[in-house]
Amino acid sequence: MTFQRRHIGIDPADADAMARETGFDSVADLVDATIPADIRSDQSLDLPAALSEQEALARLRGMLGRNRVLKSFLGLGFHGTHVPPVILRNIIENPGWYTAYTPYQAEISQGRLEMLLNFQTMICDLTGLDVANASLLDEGSAAAEAIAVCAAAKPKGTSFFADEKCHPHVLDVVRTRALAIGLEMETGVAEDFDFAGAEGLFAALLPYPDTEGAVRDLEPVIAKVHEAGALAVVDADLLALTLLKSPGAMGADVCIGNSQRFGVPLGFGGPHAAFISVRDQHKRKLPGRLVGVSRDRLGNPGMRLSMQTREQHIRRDKATSNICTAQVLLAVTAAAYAIYHGPDGLSAIASDVHRHAGALRDLLSESGIPIRHASFFDTLAIEVESSAAVLEAALLGGINLRALDEKTVIVAFDETTTANDVVSVALACGAKVDGTVNLTPESRLATKRESPFLTHEVFNSHRSETEMLRYLHRLQTRDLALDTSMIPLGSCTMKLNATAEMIPVTWPETGAIHPFAPRDQAEGYLEMLTQLEIWLAEITGFAGVSLQPNAGSQGEFAGLLAIARYHQSRGDDERDACLIPTSAHGTNPASAVMAGMKVVPVKCDDEGNVDLADLKAKIEANRETLSALMVTYPSTHGVFEEPIREICHLVHDAGGQVYMDGANMNAQVGLTSPAAIGADVCHLNLHKTFCIPHGGGGPGVGPIGVAAHLTDFVPGHELLDLKEGALCSAPYGSASINVIPWMYIAMMGADGLKAATEAAILSANYMAQRLEPYFPVLYKGAKGRVAHECIIDLRPVEEVTVEDVAKRLIDYGFHAPTMSWPVAGTLMIEPTESESRAEVDRFCEAMIAIHGEIEKIRSGASDPENNPLRNAPHTALELAGEWQHSYTREEAAYPAPWTREFKFWPHVARIDNVYGDRNLVCTCESVESYADS
Repeated sequence: MTFQRRHIGIDPADADAMARETGFDSVADLVDATIPADIRSDQSLDLPAALSEQEALARLRGMLGRNRVLKSFLGLGFHGTHVPPVILRNIIENPGWYTAYTPYQAEISQGRLEMLLNFQTMICDLTGLDVANASLLDEGSAAAEAIAVCAAAKPKGTSFFADEKCHPHVLDVVRTRALAIGLEMETGVAEDFDFAGAEGLFAALLPYPDTEGAVRDLEPVIAKVHEAGALAVVDADLLALTLLKSPGAMGADVCIGNSQRFGVPLGFGGPHAAFISVRDQHKRKLPGRLVGVSRDRLGNPGMRLSMQTREQHIRRDKATSNICTAQVLLAVTAAAYAIYHGPDGLSAIASDVHRHAGALRDLLSESGIPIRHASFFDTLAIEVESSAAVLEAALLGGINLRALDEKTVIVAFDETTTANDVVSVALACGAKVDGTVNLTPESRLATKRESPFLTHEVFNSHRSETEMLRYLHRLQTRDLALDTSMIPLGSCTMKLNATAEMIPVTWPETGAIHPFAPRDQAEGYLEMLTQLEIWLAEITGFAGVSLQPNAGSQGEFAGLLAIARYHQSRGDDERDACLIPTSAHGTNPASAVMAGMKVVPVKCDDEGNVDLADLKAKIEANRETLSALMVTYPSTHGVFEEPIREICHLVHDAGGQVYMDGANMNAQVGLTSPAAIGADVCHLNLHKTFCIPHGGGGPGVGPIGVAAHLTDFVPGHELLDLKEGALCSAPYGSASINVIPWMYIAMMGADGLKAATEAAILSANYMAQRLEPYFPVLYKGAKGRVAHECIIDLRPVEEVTVEDVAKRLIDYGFHAPTMSWPVAGTLMIEPTESESRAEVDRFCEAMIAIHGEIEKIRSGASDPENNPLRNAPHTALELAGEWQHSYTREEAAYPAPWTREFKFWPHVARIDNVYGDRNLVCTCESVESYADS
């Protein structure tokens, strides 16, 4: 059986029958009636022939085998680490963790939410600040987000300071973001900078330790920053904070960094979970997600996303950031690492790293080789005769070092460092090494930690592997993931993440490469990434692709920035108006603002399409300043809009560019393309269309494809030919998980990709047909068809809310569809091509049964308040206790035959969201006291 047949859940016989039930003789006829003829492609994609799983794995292994896996002591915020095997097998390689969706439905996400609460607690404890979010994308973008937090807190500010000894990639990313919105970034040495005399200063970014390894006492500098009326952001090393005085104790307002060295592989740059923490007064300006503790319907504690839940979709162009995601799987891994080692174990690891650095210092000192900084944690700046000669000598010993300049070498040790490594580096630097290495050198930390950390029971209770294994499994069982049932989320595309696609992620030649390793050590990686860029360019019809953006939000920003730079290169600096339909993803207007554009909303008509009359009026009103139109295709309402080519032509005729949001690209692949509709740039959610798993809400990859005239304006990086415009810390963003779409495309081939798109369209139309007699389908295309998803309208139902239906689906064993977006009071359903007809039918039967329960309320057969929908979901604890409902326990817990064969039990009853926001608890410390109260 081919991989295509395994990926597509509908067998050919069922496909024909489903097409007939939607009123067509074949799937091809249905597709012809769905996609406008003027954008259909008749040519097959020019892709290599499909490989079997074994062939694809062998080919990729041979390619990545060209990578040379050396020890990289390069630093720059990326370090070698030991992934505890119990975490590798039971989290990173476990579909129960990596196939879960973002925890918007809290009742079926308690496992991930608890681990994210652990992560937030870990960050707050180590940084000494009050509130941390559930993680950010990488260190560079976290620094940029921190500057944005400060700008929001000090809205009259026009400039900020960044210490020149921050990591270069951090400075590059922050500079890119600042330039886009007209903020001035000043650099220098913090101790010498005149903060009081800096006009319009609102923030200072300070490294701790810095990129040369120096541990500087930042407390006097932070005091000067505050005296100047600005806020202090500290970019800290998380492991170092187990030994160093916390940024909060030094007066910092915000702290950011990367948790990668807490058990997350290097992966040529990602994915890794960055972090941000703030003082309490800034918590409502935090970007992304924040996990909090509330209570459920029965009064028991339950976790949920607080405050920032889909904040961008609510506030749009007024949002704090366009980041509405987190690197959940990686944050979970980092938190599990802290739990596995505990505070004493982390301190021991940090002390061991510091001792190895001290031992190298002593060996070099004995040979008269000077060290630039007296106080350090893990990194030394070594003054040598020739950096090139030292690097070459180290390379012969299997070690990568970094040249700061022609006569300075950087070595950054980590938990993988051994005494032999110390000797090898010392010899490469020209030191004479006689006898054994002293691994108990004198510590010379400029600041030392005095406060305890990770005191909560969870970090002190899982020392044996048995205990750790059972804790991880216990949390996993509290989450509903794709290994349990279908997750029919519209616009989110929860499709199969095949095991064959996932296997290469944890190969050493994938995970152990430093993003700044010499390029000749990453030849296999570069070949794989280049092939993927070529394939994605072919699929989109564009001339070029950049894989750097490490989330869909970053892709949006990168695409708009490319457009802005294109206009600027032509002298059209005044073009800053961005037209955005009111149906667009909330990240669209937030991204436009980040790119320095002004958002101009465009109305939608009664059918959910872009209102052409309003579009024309807005184009005319902004003709001289028109920069771009952002359009999602198929539309956010789940239809292929017929006049899309006319829409693009109108924008081009006025001098603008068309940005296509690629959220719904899985309805295009092999049948049409962004280039075919007339777009100039689009981003692709590789965690949707191309099978990277959602990981509970991250990781993701959001590359952009661009037309030929925009290829010079894609994100740059110091390691790429383009030197400016970095959006991510690593040149290829979350490089390691790009093996997943490579495997997917290699195994599907052109015919398989097209068949997947056809199956997605078939499933959505079949489901719409089955459900329409019970729940109206809100929007359809010109010929009465939906695309790959459909919106059913619950607004006519007065007896229950859309939330009641969503929570009742949990009792039936399903994750709810996308709720109340893009239209309040609706459910947006997407079955994907990976689900079988039996599973699609099972979901439809659940919805039809819920309709029957609604009818019982309408008829008076069920109490209007005390009924299964109002009280859903039902927990095992409630069923075992005193029963106070007018319906039976059996009706509550076993509403469908399949629930008797397998029952997913939610860990908590319905969460009280309002209570959670009014009584914000976002670290572990308060959970028990909350429960006691």
